Amino acid sequence: MANIYKRIMEYDLNIQSTCTGKMDISKDNNGDFKKVQFGQLWLRNPEIRSVLINAKDIESARKKLFEYLNLREVRILNDTRRYHPLEKAIILESVSVLKTIISVSSEMETGISNLELLYNLAQGKSVDVSEGFILEFVHLFRAISGDSGVYNRSVELDEGPDFKLKKGREAAIQRSDTLDREDRKTDIILQKYPSGLDPNVIKDRARHKQRILRYFNATEEDWDDYHWQNKHVIRKADVLKKIINLTNNEEKSIRIANQHRIPFGITPYYISLMDKNPSRKRDHAVRAQVIPPLHYSLTVAENRATRSEKFDFMGEHDTSPIQLVTRRYPQIAIIKPYNTCAQICVYCQRNWEINQVLDPHAFARTELIESALKWFEEHPAIQEVLITGGDPLVMSDAKIEYLLRRLSTIENIQRIRIGTRMFVVLPQRFTDNLVDILDRYHEFGKREIAIATHFEHVWELTPEAVSAIEKVRKKGLSIYNQAVFTFENSRRFELVALRRKLRLAGVDPYYTFNAKGKDETREYRVPIARLLQERKEEARLMPGLDRTDEPVFNVPRLGKNHLRAGQDHQVLAILPDGRRVYRFLPWEKNIKLVPAYTYKDVSIFEYLKMLHKRGENIDDYQSIWYYY
Repeated sequence: MANIYKRIMEYDLNIQSTCTGKMDISKDNNGDFKKVQFGQLWLRNPEIRSVLINAKDIESARKKLFEYLNLREVRILNDTRRYHPLEKAIILESVSVLKTIISVSSEMETGISNLELLYNLAQGKSVDVSEGFILEFVHLFRAISGDSGVYNRSVELDEGPDFKLKKGREAAIQRSDTLDREDRKTDIILQKYPSGLDPNVIKDRARHKQRILRYFNATEEDWDDYHWQNKHVIRKADVLKKIINLTNNEEKSIRIANQHRIPFGITPYYISLMDKNPSRKRDHAVRAQVIPPLHYSLTVAENRATRSEKFDFMGEHDTSPIQLVTRRYPQIAIIKPYNTCAQICVYCQRNWEINQVLDPHAFARTELIESALKWFEEHPAIQEVLITGGDPLVMSDAKIEYLLRRLSTIENIQRIRIGTRMFVVLPQRFTDNLVDILDRYHEFGKREIAIATHFEHVWELTPEAVSAIEKVRKKGLSIYNQAVFTFENSRRFELVALRRKLRLAGVDPYYTFNAKGKDETREYRVPIARLLQERKEEARLMPGLDRTDEPVFNVPRLGKNHLRAGQDHQVLAILPDGRRVYRFLPWEKNIKLVPAYTYKDVSIFEYLKMLHKRGENIDDYQSIWYYY
């Protein structure tokens, strides 16, 4: 990239826009991003620029910059009048972040020196960095100077006059009116996300279903039979394009998947949730769930021969004490008796294990399952078992009962959790017989059978899904949802819409997973800062029972890191392309010494550009820069 320093100096600065923290995005005639106009990097923190310009070398700059930051920290801690406590908190956190970024240990761990880049930038030298890199430091420097702009945003809670100046009923009424106004704004946004339970959507999908039935020359009775659904899973682009319209890239990607034996398949039921036209206006999350982006298919095809090593992001090879078993925690372990599904999620954690949709050879050999069960018997510390795969509810009723019966004989097993997406992709699977089997091994006070499912978007919640959920819940079994936070459900209040409807349907929000850092699924990934922002600024406006899920990052080989536990992760550096580098401390922190994990995130700037292309006002996301 050309000398970014000269580009900054040539920009026509809008100081008022810069001071309010807004970001103006301009487009060229093709609608693509041409440039980002922003304040000079040093505009709101000339002290840092002075340090970098006057330092004789990088080590001198490091020493002087630490002196400045330490002094700034002391002054803010002792400030009693100038800054609001909330602004002070942003200043102190930003000071801490910059200290970490310019430290020698961070440079050694990441192999990148942000201080050197900033030093050269201040000296007017040519520096090959992106707008995303510059914007990270623009916001960091602004925050350190006490001018983050966060509390000038239009999305802040509209308090009106300070209700704390009033007392009693008068104060309560004023506060209540303020909250009513805030809720009205939220409801306007939520109307952007209709659910599959909306009457008009139900009518549309009834027509979609009839079109699919005509194609297969099938009946309503066939549709309600999960065996029929499994038999007619669509695996080929030639078939799918006769039912829905595909874009050129969608069709090309599916053909590559077919050619290179990349698992692909969609149940007729799930196709009925898609609009016939390929605009992805309403069904964007549904299509994205199962139709792979072109980059995905090309990457997986290129690495097909080494997929077991290439795509095992979670390091399951290193946490499997015996075949079919994975263990990362003291009292729970995973058993994987069946490694295929009724359809394949593009960003599946275990895409490297699955050979094909509904693989007839997916059920593990009996001797392997028995060996795994014996392992559980020999490890009394394990009190909970997660049956996953693949989707274990694709198995026959007889095999499901065999597994539950055997696990129920192991005295130390107090909970059997089943991971399944059947509520979403094939709710017809929850027959009376299957539900009776689940209920048979659920004994109050002794052993729990619980189900973890994976609704990703409110568009997936349908009357059929709710009916299946109701069947299970009436037996006294709990159902928990684990959503993966992807680009397709990351807009303002998009996940809130899902949580709200899930709770009403009888499903408890449980985890929201940061999308795995896998290269093949890069188009789905969202900056960690956005998930933290969502939790603080959107989910927090909902009642407590609507936001029982916990945002987590899955650390390879070690397990879940609770993201809102800010003391468990740190920003170490900003890569030249604008991506943050994080250090994650494992859940064993404060218990024993375990290696940390270094992770390269998604660029906030690139993410905001994608949102802009989807029609979002990115000023609504401005505080994202201050979630570290």
